[in-house]
Amino acid sequence: MCGIVTAVATRNVVPVLLEGLRKLEYRGYDSVGLAVLAGGELVRQRSCGRVAELAARTEAQGLAAPTGIAHTRWATHGVPSERNAHPHISGGLAVVHNGIIENFETLKVALQARGYTFVSDTDSEVIAHLIHDKLGGGAAGLLEAVRLATLELVGAFAIGVIAVSEPDCVVVARRGVPLLLGLGEDGVYAASAASALFQVTDKLVFLEEDDLAELRRDAYRVVRPDGAAVERPVQISSLTADAVELGRFRHYMQKEIFEQPQALADTLGVVAGGVGISPRHFGAQAEEVFSGVRSVLILACGTSYHAGLVARYWLEAVAKLPCTVEIASEYRYRKSVADPDTLVVAVSQSGETADTLAALKYAQTLGMTRTLAICNVAESAVVREAKLRFITRAGPEIGVASTKAFTTQLAAFALLTLALARLRGALDAEAEARHLAALRHLPIAVQKVLDLEPQIERWAEHFATREHALFLGRGQHWPIAMEGALKLKEISYIHAEAYAAGELKHGPLALVDRKMPVIAVSPNDELLEKLKSNLQVVHARGGELYVFADAGSEIPEGDGVHIMQLPENYGLLSPILHVVPLQLLSYHVALVRGTDVDKPRNLAKSVTVE
Repeated sequence: MCGIVTAVATRNVVPVLLEGLRKLEYRGYDSVGLAVLAGGELVRQRSCGRVAELAARTEAQGLAAPTGIAHTRWATHGVPSERNAHPHISGGLAVVHNGIIENFETLKVALQARGYTFVSDTDSEVIAHLIHDKLGGGAAGLLEAVRLATLELVGAFAIGVIAVSEPDCVVVARRGVPLLLGLGEDGVYAASAASALFQVTDKLVFLEEDDLAELRRDAYRVVRPDGAAVERPVQISSLTADAVELGRFRHYMQKEIFEQPQALADTLGVVAGGVGISPRHFGAQAEEVFSGVRSVLILACGTSYHAGLVARYWLEAVAKLPCTVEIASEYRYRKSVADPDTLVVAVSQSGETADTLAALKYAQTLGMTRTLAICNVAESAVVREAKLRFITRAGPEIGVASTKAFTTQLAAFALLTLALARLRGALDAEAEARHLAALRHLPIAVQKVLDLEPQIERWAEHFATREHALFLGRGQHWPIAMEGALKLKEISYIHAEAYAAGELKHGPLALVDRKMPVIAVSPNDELLEKLKSNLQVVHARGGELYVFADAGSEIPEGDGVHIMQLPENYGLLSPILHVVPLQLLSYHVALVRGTDVDKPRNLAKSVTVE
């Protein structure tokens, strides 16, 4: 949600700001803007179009400056409009803001009483006026004014501020929303994500909770809310700008689907070669934390929640541990019974998902301190909050609809299941060797599924004119049906629902007719015959079936029954294989329907607000 880029340098930073915004488009936005200090004046440009439109406006204006801030907005307070777009201005300063200010109404009333006029419907505008008020009240410089202002803010924020009074300075601050610095050869930069900064540097400084920083062309300093200076380590990123380029692919979603074999191989590298299953894959303290665990609680949202639902089957069947999976936004407000011997697992691609982070903190307040983060971003808030960590190696995921992050989360859960099973004596040497062989072969197995793309493209033509679809699955593949339905609705805007196949006769069957496509996940497992019976019920009522079946499933193709055969049966890890064709189906249906695949309407990649 939203994106920030700031720059203070010896060069013209307008192209840097615009390119940074392009790299952040995947986060979702409905308006865009920038403000720069040019020739001693504050110049602002905003648009309700895409970054390309903003770029055209700045080029026509001939805008150039060495200091500036830029923003992509995902609307919360106030409709998408140019007057609600960032940056917001108060006197000679401008502010960009990600997050939500919960006490903005109280602050607004107080600021209006002091003579400030508000021209937007946003909560963010109060920040600009509050900082301006602090400057006028005698604050010793922009950094001090921002520091004093943030002490009065309640909520979550990442902000960037520039002022005519200090033309060679940008001040940034963060609380509950990610923000990092980039140290370039010709200046100092800041952004919501590293991908926006790879164009100028690979030297990054990750700001911690409640940090503020003053950026100048050849220096920077970080301070705490009390004004005390602190040092934050400089990290050299192993990623490059090429990692977030499309290359030969039409969309990031397609690219990321096809990156899954490599992402899985990288994530499972901890068991490469002769290395076996070990709790130490999850941190030096893992064996101590895992010992005595009596149950597992998984906290997640969206696609990560579906990964947790699959993991519940694995943890209970293999590790013999009771497992509960909670939607983080519900758990954080529910009065639950805490057990200190529960392993709490927080799952998030970005590690900044507001609800997941809050749910993790809530669990800790209940005395559940055995915590593990499964995340794709090593320096994220969720990772820092948890005692243990497992970093998936999916690499940058730009498409809003998650794909490779999901399968690498499942790989992490597979490793966790086996580590806990081994520690509890539920995994003998023969079973461990069998599971390890399957994990090491997994990237190859996924690649074979990707080879089905031409057949899936043909299926997509049938779905393009439909407005509703049902997805069916049983056992550990029911969450995969849920994930398939989510992908289809996210990017094609077709209404899709998923059900445990046995639930058909308890209501959803009323929807089935010849206009309702029914997609079934049909692995060759112990529930296959039950699923076949469910499919017969659909077929008998005129429903058109599209079945993703394992080798040996022996489901006959015929009128109204379409079968796609996956290359092999993959047992415990079968959900990872079966989700891939559902991702491809959603992608190709969206292509036929002409939707914005990578940036679906109303959605954001990093959900940093409630």
